[in-house]
Amino acid sequence: MEERLLHWLARDGTIVLFFAQMLGIFGLPIPDEFLMTVAGTLARNGHLHLWSTLLAAVSGCIAGITLSYWLGRTVGFAAVHRFIHLSDSAFVRAQRWFLRFGCWLLMFGYFIPGVRHVTAIAAGSTPLGFRTFATYAYPGAVLWSFGFVFLGYFAGERWRSVFDLVRRRLPLIAVVVIAVVAAAALFITSRKNASA
Repeated sequence: MEERLLHWLARDGTIVLFFAQMLGIFGLPIPDEFLMTVAGTLARNGHLHLWSTLLAAVSGCIAGITLSYWLGRTVGFAAVHRFIHLSDSAFVRAQRWFLRFGCWLLMFGYFIPGVRHVTAIAAGSTPLGFRTFATYAYPGAVLWSFGFVFLGYFAGERWRSVFDLVRRRLPLIAVVVIAVVAAAALFITSRKNASA
């Protein structure tokens, strides 16, 4: 499947990236991080335009996560669980994580394999409003998409080895990103309180 997607990406460019991102986030077995990394490498080599690649990756991700939210809102998490053949343990884990971490899981769940596919559906099946959902989920889409596209862009010809290393360390990277964002939020909040 990867070879076919790579052929389409090289031939048709960012439109393939958009739909691959949308369908991958929605839950189809598409190697989204792999494709974004390759797209970044193609942008570095001049086969794709960098900013249109970033736009396609982010907008595809946002489209997929939004569709997932509305699916959870209209059909419910349990019905979707049966439809996408999610294992019972993954289903229970996603529910437990969403109840524990709530909206923050929408932002950082992209970095946890298997979690990004169900967090929006779980959010849609709760009373969480769309505006709150988008406030957390969309910046996460930007972080995740930019991260992998720029990974491929800066790794260049070494993209495969760098990608494999990052893929193995993705949960650790997620923890670091969360810590940095939390520290920045605390710093900004303390500065606002000090000036008030």
